[in-house]
Amino acid sequence: MASDSAPPQASEPVSGRDGQRAPLPRELPVMVIDNVVIFPFMIAPIIVADERSKRLVDDALAGSRLVGLFARRGEEEGYTGFEQLYPVGSAGVILKMLRMPDGSMRLLVHGMARVRIEEPLAETPYLRARVAELTEVSSDDAETQAMVKSAHRLVQTVVEMSNLPDDFAVAAMSISEPGKLCDLIASNLSLKLPDQQAILAAADIKERLRLVISHLGQELDLLKLGDKIQSRVRTSIDKSQREYMLREQLKAIRTELGEGEEGGNDLADIRRAFEDEAKYPEDIRKVAIREIDRLESMSSNSAEYTVGRTYVDWLHVLPWKRSTDDNLDIRHAERILDEDHHGLEKVKERILEFLAVLKLKRDMKGPILCFAGPPGVGKTSLGRSIARALGRKFQRVALGGLHDEAEIRGHRRTYIGAMPGRVIKALRGAEANNPVLMLDEIDKVSSDFRGDPASALLEVLDPEQNDTFTDNYLDVPFNLSRVLFIATANVLDTIAPPLLDRMEVLRLPGYTPLEKRAIARRYLIPKQIEANGLRPQQITITDAAIERIIEEYTREAGLRQLERQIGTICRKVARAVATGRRSSTGRRPLSITPRDAARLLGTPPFDRAASLDGKAPGVAVGLAWTPTGGELLAIEASAMPGTGKLTLTGKLGDVMKESAQAALTYLRASAGKLGLDPASFKDTDIHIHVPEGAIPKDGPSAGITIAAALASLLRGQRINPGLAMTGEITLKGSVLPVGGIKEKLLAAHRAGVRRVLLPSRNRKDLAEIPKEIRRELHIRFVAAMPDVLREAFPR
Repeated sequence: MASDSAPPQASEPVSGRDGQRAPLPRELPVMVIDNVVIFPFMIAPIIVADERSKRLVDDALAGSRLVGLFARRGEEEGYTGFEQLYPVGSAGVILKMLRMPDGSMRLLVHGMARVRIEEPLAETPYLRARVAELTEVSSDDAETQAMVKSAHRLVQTVVEMSNLPDDFAVAAMSISEPGKLCDLIASNLSLKLPDQQAILAAADIKERLRLVISHLGQELDLLKLGDKIQSRVRTSIDKSQREYMLREQLKAIRTELGEGEEGGNDLADIRRAFEDEAKYPEDIRKVAIREIDRLESMSSNSAEYTVGRTYVDWLHVLPWKRSTDDNLDIRHAERILDEDHHGLEKVKERILEFLAVLKLKRDMKGPILCFAGPPGVGKTSLGRSIARALGRKFQRVALGGLHDEAEIRGHRRTYIGAMPGRVIKALRGAEANNPVLMLDEIDKVSSDFRGDPASALLEVLDPEQNDTFTDNYLDVPFNLSRVLFIATANVLDTIAPPLLDRMEVLRLPGYTPLEKRAIARRYLIPKQIEANGLRPQQITITDAAIERIIEEYTREAGLRQLERQIGTICRKVARAVATGRRSSTGRRPLSITPRDAARLLGTPPFDRAASLDGKAPGVAVGLAWTPTGGELLAIEASAMPGTGKLTLTGKLGDVMKESAQAALTYLRASAGKLGLDPASFKDTDIHIHVPEGAIPKDGPSAGITIAAALASLLRGQRINPGLAMTGEITLKGSVLPVGGIKEKLLAAHRAGVRRVLLPSRNRKDLAEIPKEIRRELHIRFVAAMPDVLREAFPR
């Protein structure tokens, strides 16, 4: 959270009782600053982002607020040592500090005096050095006074000819002390870092005045040269206006002679196209014709002509009234969806419902659908199938990593290189105003200083507003109500709630092994055979081999790893054919058996029984939901002599830590009923660890698993092998329902689990579980921890 420290008086940390500045301390922390020099009496902002500097700031604010401000040589970033710093800098005081949302600090510092590094003292945790205040060699002779007056005159002239504020000239004229005058001028001129540093390091006042006057003279020469160039530009503009008048006269003469202007029919053709009322709405025709009239009155060589012509071209090519005819044959659409995708019955049913309503009510608005599920389950390809089934054009808009609101709404034409947003570009690519528009990875949209794209999508995805969607570039409304929008997402938590409320979410949780085998047989194997230059007559993969690949070489909710493994087998067979080790004209195809699959793919990366083997008391297996599907979660508990302390490791989130504390509290409170020794809690330290410690874990669904692991540890009794569980625990031992039941049961089935404990109030979720999974899993429902413990331990 950002904080703003109260600004002290600039003189407080270094002033004495008599009002004079107190001597600086001999040792100062050294802050490295880039691309700027802080002069004495100068107040400047500084942004601090690296950890060393932030530690320095925190320590300085806790003490005197004094720091040494030294510029870095060159532009190299990274670790900075004393050898990379200029030896002369400024001692300064931190007036204000503000913590920014990105973790950086914004400082306001006030330069106090010139200092030189005498001896480096430390480089960790930040630079620290012994410094000495630079002694100035001052003079008040006639030469010095003359140089001060010369500097005053040059400052006045530079301010009059440049954009420097008048206050700068007033301040400079009021300063007669040469040293302060030099510092003021140097801090306001746009000097290179070495030039600034040379002025800062000049202890001789006369030498400092010479440097400042030299730079003022150079600045004045540049300003005079700029005025000269501006004068030439004005002359060139007058010449261009004269040429335009002559060109218009030549155009009129050609018209009188009956000679058309070369290339002049282009705008005329576009004008005639806009006169077709069947293709363009009335308001669009008026805007386009007004813009064409403006273009015909200006030179085609001007920059404004190019901007206007590009705008007219966009208005011309967009499908304002052009649409494709929907194929309303519901049986045809059902056949297409079944050909392209196995399973996904709810999604197919929703598309067929939309098609049926469209057949009865032709002017209905397109639905806003959101396919949510782990990677590789076919969200994007399903959108293509829907477009093919409806007979519509398909366009995909990638939203992953989008930060700029203008990518959705477009840029205003006042900007150089302005273009419409991605929605309008997709409609131009579709050449129809009713395509299937897929907004891919909508959960990856984020915001920054350029705006919030999710807020811009609110209008796009609202059926009550998107019939008048106005792109900033077009500045005229476009009707998006006939577009069938389909968004895809891996998780819904990162989508803004108002945006999520506008979409109908259809979940695609993942495939069962039986479904994966069918999909591999129907789609993946033929696709990889063709992609690797083979023919179906050359290779077959048995069902047993497919099952082994699914069980031992993949662990996913989707199909991408499975397709890669099948592709690996096909490539190895293709190599054998290409090198002559396998005949390309053999009568019998090569049949890949489970043993062949293991030989071609190598050692299996996954062991189904590894996570289920609780070799000792204190180990329990839970079920977790992740954005990529369900996963098994092993939880380990260990005890040692101590004072009753609880330690949690494994990169656990706050909610999961609280679940562990609730589980331990329940066991302590119910120790007598559960057959545990209440006294053992006082003399025992307990350590709970969740393996794979680099992966963040959170959520309440591991509550009963943690309680079961602790009960197993304290009883000294192993939990039944092959058992997994999920559920939230309360302090009274009740088991509360959790989410992601389908994904968790699919993960349990993939890992070879055959017994699962679920909260009683999740019984309704079994309706979504495929029948073959329910048949192979022995599911028991529990309402309280005693039920869990009865099922977890041998009777």
